Amino acid sequence: MLDKTKQRKDGPPERCILVGIVTRDQPRELLEEYLSELEFLARTAHAETVATFTQGLPHPDVRTFVGSGKLQEIKAYVEEHCIDLIIFDDELSPSQLRNLSEEIGEEVKVLDRSNLILDIFAQRARTAHAKAQVELAQYNYLLPRLTGMWTHLQKQKGGIGMKGPGEKEIETDRRIIRDRIAALKKDMLAIDKQMQTQRGNRGALVRVALVGYTNAGKSTLMNRLSKSDVFAENKLFATLDTTVRKVVLGNLPFLLSDTVGFIRKLPHQLIESFKSTLDETRESDLLIHVIDVSHPQFEDHLRVVGSTLTEIGAADRPTMLVFNKVDLLPSGPEDPPVDAVLDGLRARFSDHEGCVVFVSAIQKDGLDSLREVLYAEVREIHAQRFPYNSYLY
Repeated sequence: MLDKTKQRKDGPPERCILVGIVTRDQPRELLEEYLSELEFLARTAHAETVATFTQGLPHPDVRTFVGSGKLQEIKAYVEEHCIDLIIFDDELSPSQLRNLSEEIGEEVKVLDRSNLILDIFAQRARTAHAKAQVELAQYNYLLPRLTGMWTHLQKQKGGIGMKGPGEKEIETDRRIIRDRIAALKKDMLAIDKQMQTQRGNRGALVRVALVGYTNAGKSTLMNRLSKSDVFAENKLFATLDTTVRKVVLGNLPFLLSDTVGFIRKLPHQLIESFKSTLDETRESDLLIHVIDVSHPQFEDHLRVVGSTLTEIGAADRPTMLVFNKVDLLPSGPEDPPVDAVLDGLRARFSDHEGCVVFVSAIQKDGLDSLREVLYAEVREIHAQRFPYNSYLY
């Protein structure tokens, strides 16, 4: 039997529509940015976005997320255009998910943003540890949504949202799923102990971790600094497993790690499941926060990464800001000069405690300056830890 993920990538993409609402806390401009990101997520999961539906509401409808009129409009469009999948930008409650499936019909899959991200993680997971973490997050997400859901899922034959536990008919009972969750947690404890031992065996080398919003270019920067071949792709969550490489700048060795990227509205279940993987970030001596400076919402990305670092207990780590993808900044006749834009950013982030560097990892621009700054930072940490070795550098 062919792997369903391979079948999905080789076959035509699923046709989907996106749904979001404008509220007092989420104005239209912000919603449009969220939906643009949701479309990127859908494309990463091998789905083609056919249309987008929005509605202004004081708050999501408690029964069906959108109003009854908008729901009928969506249903008519789905039937007319042969839509396979409806993706809502916010997390749906179990009752909303059930009501939407009943209203629209069980032939069309209904997912929310969290479920889509979980599915992408399931596609991307390669190692036993990553697969166990994703599976645990999926079960924790699905457990409260079991009522009326499994009959719907059993009628689907793979596709987005069906990767992992959704395909296993044997696990349709709450008790069995709870047992599976307990077994996964036990397995992960054993794997975590192995990883902790591995980290302990790395000696006293200074540890540096790359962090940032997903698709900011962390893996490409990792390859440039470590001269390695870490998988990098212009898709969200190309990296799930932590990769650690030994890097030598001048005569000073240190460990550089590349971790999973963050994103807005990251499912809480994933943060909980991946906390062990993010130990590499928490235990690092220095963080390199990589930012896609060409993205119009990069400052929002900065805040998201900052809040996630706080949630995992890594906000107190010394942090360098590395603004990546400067080669993609607008440079048309009506745009301000790139140098002026970078000077403005230097001024805006002048109060940042760590260093601020501008690079293009893909074009290799600014990497010499980054290496110089990184060498100075690592040297200072090394000198504090081993003052009797200062003669080496």
